Amino acid sequence: MKRILILGAGMVGRAIAFDLSKRYEVTSADISDEALNKVSKMYHVQTIKFDIRNKEQLSNLIMQYDFIVSAVPGFLGYETLKTIIECKKDFVDISFLPEDALTLHEIAKQNNVCGIVDMGIAPGVPNLVAGYYYNRMNINLFEYMVGGLPKKRVYPFQYKAPFSPVDVLEEYTRPARHKINGEMVVLPAMSDAEYVTFDKVGTLEAFNTDGLRSLLYTLPNIPTMREKTLRYPGHIDLIKALQSSGFLSHQPITINNQTVVPFDVTARILFDNWKLNDTEPEFTIMKITLKNNEQSVVIDVYDEYDEQTQLSSMARTTGFTATAGVDLIINGYFRKSGIYPPELVAQQDTCYDYVIEHLKNRGIHINVSESLITGKL
Repeated sequence: MKRILILGAGMVGRAIAFDLSKRYEVTSADISDEALNKVSKMYHVQTIKFDIRNKEQLSNLIMQYDFIVSAVPGFLGYETLKTIIECKKDFVDISFLPEDALTLHEIAKQNNVCGIVDMGIAPGVPNLVAGYYYNRMNINLFEYMVGGLPKKRVYPFQYKAPFSPVDVLEEYTRPARHKINGEMVVLPAMSDAEYVTFDKVGTLEAFNTDGLRSLLYTLPNIPTMREKTLRYPGHIDLIKALQSSGFLSHQPITINNQTVVPFDVTARILFDNWKLNDTEPEFTIMKITLKNNEQSVVIDVYDEYDEQTQLSSMARTTGFTATAGVDLIINGYFRKSGIYPPELVAQQDTCYDYVIEHLKNRGIHINVSESLITGKL
């Protein structure tokens, strides 16, 4: 039986452990006793308290396992991947690192390592969809909107984070790279806000974020690509107020002879305010659209907190997409040396079909509507 090490035992890491432990020998590593206790109490998973910032000790730990899943905060992701590759271990990563993971492609090839990055709900599922349809239709437009939100709207923020608030704030501050008529355009984060109404949740606010990532380069024949994040109306105005007031600045300031970084302080304060409780009802909603002059494909995803497993929807949709990636590599459906984003994996039909069926079997349904301009396909 394959021995798998999961780096990170937060909400998403816990969902990954829950699923993989059904068919592999799984160990979860994290610096948080609270997170590890939740994993060990709920699932048949071994745990190790561990600080992954110690590279030498991390290497020694990684060498004891057959396969690695990285579910660490984004700011730790790049160095973690380098260490995994240097240890010559195959991996799946969901850390949403700010750096370009594909810069490690050649190093991974040299070490005969197969790694899939950004293998979550978003980025992840939209990439899989784009890659699958890339060779099936002449795509002129690809866009998607996605959000994970609590069902109960608690003011002022009306938001809870199932993962690190640092990663959420980075999403709100990192310039959004989109592609318009064949040219990459860099737009301010949180720009071009618009209201969008969904049947199951009502009206949400969509705004530009930097979620396209590898898609900007790997699928060059799509001239226009856009991505937006969804929140309850009013949330983004509060974030803009924090930003304009300097609370999201990375420039250190001195207060009472103590030097602090406003961004770090804000993230720490919001950690408690945005903490999603383990049994708090929430949902994930996503709409993906692909178009050309003759054909339109619309893909909808809606998922909710699962009371039986006590796993949040964002943890389920992200974590189970990642576990599909693990299966693809371990079972030999996808095994190429190097680092690959999901859109390149999905260009192999069997891989795309496997992931969609994998999610369906876990209660996550990808609803596809294909139509012609003049009628139904």
